[in-house]
Amino acid sequence: MSGADSHPGETPSDCPGCRGARFVYARNADGKPDYSLTVPCRCVDSAADAEKVRRLAEYSRLGTLRSLTFDNLLPEGRHGSPQNRAGFKSAYHAALTFAESPVGFLVLTGPSGAGKTHLAAAITNRRIDAGHAVLYRSAPDLLDDLKAGFASNADNPFPDTFEMIKNTPLLVIDDLGVQSDTAWAREKMDQLITYRFNHELPTVIATALPMDNLDDRLKNRLSDPRLAKVLNLATGGADMDWPPGLDLQRTMNFLSFDRDRLNLPPEDRDNLARAYQVAHDFARAPEGWLILQGVTGCGKTHLASAIVNFRYQGGQTALFVVVPEFLDHLRSAFSPDAKVSYDELFDRVKTTPFLVLDDFGEQATTPWAQEKLYQVISYRYNARLPTVVTTRASLDEIEPAISSRFIDHQFSMVFNITAPDYRGDASHAKARRPAPRPSRQFKK
Repeated sequence: MSGADSHPGETPSDCPGCRGARFVYARNADGKPDYSLTVPCRCVDSAADAEKVRRLAEYSRLGTLRSLTFDNLLPEGRHGSPQNRAGFKSAYHAALTFAESPVGFLVLTGPSGAGKTHLAAAITNRRIDAGHAVLYRSAPDLLDDLKAGFASNADNPFPDTFEMIKNTPLLVIDDLGVQSDTAWAREKMDQLITYRFNHELPTVIATALPMDNLDDRLKNRLSDPRLAKVLNLATGGADMDWPPGLDLQRTMNFLSFDRDRLNLPPEDRDNLARAYQVAHDFARAPEGWLILQGVTGCGKTHLASAIVNFRYQGGQTALFVVVPEFLDHLRSAFSPDAKVSYDELFDRVKTTPFLVLDDFGEQATTPWAQEKLYQVISYRYNARLPTVVTTRASLDEIEPAISSRFIDHQFSMVFNITAPDYRGDASHAKARRPAPRPSRQFKK
């Protein structure tokens, strides 16, 4: 028997080097066997290593994700613009570096399909194969594990489970933000991440939520440059950036929205807080239509812009249209010098997956304008495409054929923001809604 004939990865029973004996003869300095001395065959070490990896894989809770590795992940991703592919390649190498030597927090953000889960699983698998313990759980599954510990017959009581998760050498949390948004869930997730942050324990977190839409405490920890590195895997596409002329809307997000205007009466502050929550919920799960009514400066355009920015940060499409300007563009599209054809522009607004119509009711009230808007509204209503509308007009001031779509309670939600112009004060809170400002008249 010769140690030179054994092969790593083989079990003692099928090893050609020791033929199941589990030992081989040692070698002299000249390379010849020393029949007076036996040593364990390398297959014994290989079997022990294989068993260790098996146990680590079982501990990790990876399941079928054990197959997701760096080797079967394209370094530049599968889709997106050249800039996005370059960004993914940078994220790939950052994740690979972290897998080799995990330090601090690595946060992966981006929409579904961007590659967050594959990168997180690849990091986990690389550490397992190197012989290190890793725990991989989605946020909902992690909280379910904790809840199971409260059962009277639980194999792993809650305190033990929580301590194990808090102190695991490397923790990977996928789908942060998908878990139930209860006070208990928020508290446990905050306790867990805060503990690992304070103890500087290596942690990987993947989330589809933009950083600005995380709870403030989580956001502060996950974006702290002293310990955390954030990799944005958002994939590019059409209608994923603000066009020229809307620089102010580009800066409007949920974090900068003042929902606690202390100069307002309590009922108006409560109304503004509810408007914020309605808009935030719609941004996270857009279904049907959201109609935001209110005077100029009440915050409706800010909320509509925040919804669009939320989608952009998550790598999702959205189109923000100022209605009077849209109609102006349509009219100019008939010009021989127009860069965009009428049909192309009109169809884009009608069919875009997510549309915001800002300043509805401020447009010229010509039959042609009403017809174009009705065609847009009717198409999107019948196709059930998510749409946000902001308007100063009351529903009875809007063309009945259009307002009837707005008030369909099975499909649309109308929210009236009662707060006054943010430039005013509490004395304006009870002021009457001003009439819509005169519009320029265009004829077709």
